[in-house]
Amino acid sequence: MPSRDTEPKTPWGLVLALWGAGLGAAAQYGKFSAIFDQLPAVYPEAGAALGLIVSVVGFLGIFLGVAAGVMVARIRYRRALLWALWIGAALSLFQALLPPLPWMLLSRALEGLSHLAIVVATPTLIAQICAPKDRGLALTLWGTFFGVAFTVLAWAGLPLVAWQGIPALLAAHGLYMAAFALLLAHRLKALEIDTDAPPLSLGKVLRDHVEIYSSPYISAPAIGWLFYTFCFVSILTVLPAYIAPEVRAFVMGAMPLVSIASSMTLGVFLLRFVPAINVILIGFAGSVLAMIALWLAPGAPVACLALAATMGLIQGASFAAVPQLNRTADTQARANGALAQTGNIGNTLGTPVMAITAGSLGYAGLPILAGLAFLLGGAAHLALARKRQQA
Repeated sequence: MPSRDTEPKTPWGLVLALWGAGLGAAAQYGKFSAIFDQLPAVYPEAGAALGLIVSVVGFLGIFLGVAAGVMVARIRYRRALLWALWIGAALSLFQALLPPLPWMLLSRALEGLSHLAIVVATPTLIAQICAPKDRGLALTLWGTFFGVAFTVLAWAGLPLVAWQGIPALLAAHGLYMAAFALLLAHRLKALEIDTDAPPLSLGKVLRDHVEIYSSPYISAPAIGWLFYTFCFVSILTVLPAYIAPEVRAFVMGAMPLVSIASSMTLGVFLLRFVPAINVILIGFAGSVLAMIALWLAPGAPVACLALAATMGLIQGASFAAVPQLNRTADTQARANGALAQTGNIGNTLGTPVMAITAGSLGYAGLPILAGLAFLLGGAAHLALARKRQQA
């Protein structure tokens, strides 16, 4: 039996640096979402096309998520991450010039590729450098990167824009990405994960889609993630109108923080004792109960915060499930690519479908649709678990 001194140690400083790179990737989405109401003054003739500045980043992920997993594995995780950070930095600094709209949209499309490479390579690297006992905590921390980045943008980014204008925020993001590229180039040593680079071709990418989504191991985190992302952003977008005005700002500001806190406390505790898939199922079941409470008491603050807490369990455990179900770096990269793909599908479809449903059925449409999505997410995980048992 190995002694405590010979057990592998987790380099937590490097894990935090990788998480910091993830905050930069999340800000690739959030920087324009945070200032969306100010963009018409920059591009007054854009009209409906203005929404593409935000959405084109995720739109590419719908089609290229799995391809990103293959590409990142081929060019190696460390190299892919560093290239993505440098490209992201250059694009943000270019955007700080507020170029004409077609050039801005092109830069955002390219930024989508940078984003995909980061969100595929980084959790794969974290899983590889962590001691097995620490992977649940480290990947739960990784799972908070979107919520933390959006909070930082609201608390620090918007005051910066009010002080120095939109270019200052975009330039600050570019410098942030460059700083982490320099830091990780120094800290992150090349990892000998696989010796043979997988081939890359259109046929290979198509075959990978079939292989990934037919595997109950590789696809499971992504399938559940589809239903989670369908609900998360859409609920935060549609629900505020039904919360009492005097507590609305507090509840909507607290929900992402409660979700993060739940993930990092109760989620990490549960992952010490039960598999990540079971934690996800607890999260889905709790979210269904929270939606029933919101159906019975529309906009109730306690029910809103309870929903955020249960969704936080799904958030962290979904990333922790990747290395639990997939032992090699190659299959982990594929699973993370599928997570990126289904996450972009869920984010893209969730808000318009939820808004249309609430517009047609009134408030009741929100808890019914979201509750059904959570039920389907849990049912999908149970079905995939049964397939794994049969295999």
